[in-house]
Amino acid sequence: MSGTRPVVVAERPASGSPRPYAFPSFQRAWLDNGLGVLTVHLPGRPLVAASLVITSGAADEPDELAGTTVLMARALTEGTERYDAIQLVEAAERLGASLHAEAGWDSTSISADVPADRLPAMLKLIEEVLARPTFPATEVERLRDERLNDILQARADPRRRAEDAFVAAIYAPTSPYGRPVAGTAETVGRLDAATARAALGRRFDPARMTLIVGGDLTGIDVLELAAEWFGTWRADPDVAPARETDASPAASGPRVRVVHRPGSVQTEIRIGHPGVSRRIPDFHALSVMSTILGGLFNSRLNRKLREEKGYTYGASAGFDLRRAAGPFGARAAVNTEVTVPAVLDIVAELARIRSGVTDAELTEARDYLVGVFPLRFETAGAVVGALSGLVVQGLPDDELSRYRPAIQAVTMDDVLAAATEHVRPDDSRIVLVGDADEFMPALEAASLGSIEVEREAAPQPALKVADGDAA
Repeated sequence: MSGTRPVVVAERPASGSPRPYAFPSFQRAWLDNGLGVLTVHLPGRPLVAASLVITSGAADEPDELAGTTVLMARALTEGTERYDAIQLVEAAERLGASLHAEAGWDSTSISADVPADRLPAMLKLIEEVLARPTFPATEVERLRDERLNDILQARADPRRRAEDAFVAAIYAPTSPYGRPVAGTAETVGRLDAATARAALGRRFDPARMTLIVGGDLTGIDVLELAAEWFGTWRADPDVAPARETDASPAASGPRVRVVHRPGSVQTEIRIGHPGVSRRIPDFHALSVMSTILGGLFNSRLNRKLREEKGYTYGASAGFDLRRAAGPFGARAAVNTEVTVPAVLDIVAELARIRSGVTDAELTEARDYLVGVFPLRFETAGAVVGALSGLVVQGLPDDELSRYRPAIQAVTMDDVLAAATEHVRPDDSRIVLVGDADEFMPALEAASLGSIEVEREAAPQPALKVADGDAA
């Protein structure tokens, strides 16, 4: 070995220049029944992605049946008139394909990845799943019970408990956004095969559906295939009209909500308020601003709480952009003893972003967003997913092609305006999940607003049963 010492780089490497990239062009058409068809030809991508998207999700379901949309989507692949659940999996596997269905707040979809030459057979299988599901009672009950167990697990998971408490704190009781997308114990417990079947019927309308196919489509007429398998569909007699999502903020009340977990060594922190919808005119400025605030490893929040203070392994903030105003929140998990100092630092950063950003921060955020954009679309499935976003959110066809130039054009004044308009520290609710007994005196002294404490009972030791007492 030589005695040469390793060279230590004194400065972080600077980012390079973003490489040229153009989002793939795509074609849009409609069948006579109103079903949309989007195709994107990606030469050299023999694994084709196909997704049938319905622009109706959990935000459209009746409040008393919250969770039925997610349950319905999961149950779609549990059996059809032709296949039971195992046979359906085998049918997809024979095609070398994967098939899954899912639902979110704004949409429901059935998606598949399949070799290009087997796309016709895959579309036939998708038609079978969506048009002729049987919703077997035993399978629906199993999925329902799995969700009920998941709800119990969420109460024991500090992160998930914090998320559930946070949305409940910032939205009015009338808003579906104030509860989990998959429903609550109260609503899920009343769901069954009939409610799942009705949930599909309420949104089965070809005019609300779009088939999106991406990959190497050489020699494949997707429009003709769509007409063959979906062209005869008609709206269900029970289809419900689209409704506007209630995203009303919570009425005035305690600003700080504490979920007391005795003995917890960490506190989960959530601070925020209802945000904005995806279709806002300053979307690109909002993206740059939230990246600076809490979207990068070198963001203001992470730099303050992790790098400077050593409070956490990571802190972040961002907007969940939906068709209506989804939540804006800052998030961190910190050691119990620094709970209040961390909260004060987060609140201070939310206020400071409204005073502007530096040229270096602006450049770094823009370069990051522009640079990672092409990396998001390296597979056909990712391209199809992006196009699904256009359909679900009702965005113009050029939204993705103009993204990079629009980000590059964002100015410091644009970022300041977005922060001033959309970040409201004075209106934020603070949710803490941790050992309240350890930080409550400091929290009260911080004068952050009225405080509400939800105390959970400490786990009780199991009773010993004496010999001869057992039944």
